[in-house]
Amino acid sequence: METGSDYLQNALAHKDDEVDVTLRPQGFESFRGQDKTVERLKVMVGAAKRRGDVLSHILLHGPPGLGKTTLAFILANEMEAQVRVTSGPVIEKASDLAGLLTNLQEGDILFIDEIHRISRTVEEFLYSAMEDFRIDIMIDQGPNARSVRLNVPKFTLIGATTRTGLLTSPLRSRFTLQTRLDYYSRKDLISIVRRSCELLGVEIDKFGADEIARRARGTPRIVNNLIRFVRDYAQERADGKITRDIAIAALELLEIDENGLDEMDKRVLRVMARNYRGGPVGLGTVAVAVNEEADTLEEVHEPYLIQEGYISRTPQGRVLTEKAWQVLGLDGATGSQSSLF
Repeated sequence: METGSDYLQNALAHKDDEVDVTLRPQGFESFRGQDKTVERLKVMVGAAKRRGDVLSHILLHGPPGLGKTTLAFILANEMEAQVRVTSGPVIEKASDLAGLLTNLQEGDILFIDEIHRISRTVEEFLYSAMEDFRIDIMIDQGPNARSVRLNVPKFTLIGATTRTGLLTSPLRSRFTLQTRLDYYSRKDLISIVRRSCELLGVEIDKFGADEIARRARGTPRIVNNLIRFVRDYAQERADGKITRDIAIAALELLEIDENGLDEMDKRVLRVMARNYRGGPVGLGTVAVAVNEEADTLEEVHEPYLIQEGYISRTPQGRVLTEKAWQVLGLDGATGSQSSLF
């Protein structure tokens, strides 16, 4: 059986199935949350349209599932442009980049997900493409080597990354706008729940919507995946309507508690509390103790635990906060158990 931890990881990895495309907002008016980022993008779009120019390059960064890909498609719709989607690891050679760029039309948007994973060699070719809309490619090797200049149409590069620190300074500096997407408020998530349920033709009351929103870790992609599971549960075990009780029962089946913590989150907190007295402890040590990849903990679980104040980072390692001790039902001073988790 798929655990809540597996389900959330799949939700974060999941991007392009038919349901997600259906639920994805098509314009700024239907996009909820990220008010500052949306306002900045509206200014850029309005100015570009007024000048009759292409949109400037944009870097979107933040945790997975917050709408970076959705915003790229919205920008394409607003600019009435085509969008080409690729990812950093796919662009292995300069010729791969050249093929992408030369197939663009003027004004098109090139969206590169996980742009921090582009190789440094390819990245250097990207500099001139972003600034001068040309690339110089070496043909052959040794005495027969020669440089061929390719002009590319004026385009907009939208980069998305979950790890801004891995981007080189030269690449970051070539984006006109660098904007971060943060976790969503409960109010915005409830609005997303209601919109998605309406599009899916699912009846839900306000208490059911609130219950899904509070357990979605501030992430719209998780909201939409939880809605699909709760919908299935309601149709199989009830009359099809999502109420608070139905939502709670469905989400408890996924082992997602009222704080949005899944089974892996709880294992991480328990290991840190019981084995290491709350820390400090290194991420690699925790990963071995819970039998999970360190990258998965760092990118999927840790951001939410830090954002919600369960874990803090120190130069010596990760440390549990008082809030974590309370949710575990343990005494932070002694590590003794006051109640079962």
